[in-house]
Amino acid sequence: MPVADLPLRYPDQWSLATRHRMLVAIRDGELSPAAFDTWLAQDYVFVGDLLVFQARLLARAPRPAQAVLVAGAAALVDELTWFEAQAEQRGLVGPALHPEPATLAYRQILTDLDSADVPLAMAMLWTIERTYLDAWSFAAPGAAPYREFVDHWTGPEFADYVAELAAVADQLEPAEASMERLFLTVVRAEIAFWDMAWPA
Repeated sequence: MPVADLPLRYPDQWSLATRHRMLVAIRDGELSPAAFDTWLAQDYVFVGDLLVFQARLLARAPRPAQAVLVAGAAALVDELTWFEAQAEQRGLVGPALHPEPATLAYRQILTDLDSADVPLAMAMLWTIERTYLDAWSFAAPGAAPYREFVDHWTGPEFADYVAELAAVADQLEPAEASMERLFLTVVRAEIAFWDMAWPA
């Protein structure tokens, strides 16, 4: 099964992850800066965790997957630098950068994926990045305070990277039943990550 079929099989869960109320508020300008900063700080922590996961995956990946993983890891290094500049501008230091429970839970999922075979881990990396792309595309163009962020995460380079991940994952042919189970695990983690920053 192509990885791109996964969101089609679980449209309700996918919608919760990629059309969350927080994304609507970002698009419409109704999200408070404090709520966005909570999410941004946690996403910085997550991107650091994702880089570690991706480096471990690269170390055990077959030759066809290496180029896209190297490119993705380099992009994550650049992303962390960009996050650090944003954090400094917005005063996100100290406690703001400590992981919340949803971030720690996602970290555990990434750690657990070290035990999955490479095709499954590649499919889940695609799931993570495709969720991100679809979510920010839904929020586009974004209200003025958030437009820079929406533009940053919906660029053609990122879309091309997500497509390359899909092509590699499909080439590796992950086991369908395991892929569906892990897909739902990742999607639930994505929903929890939005919920973590959404004002109660």
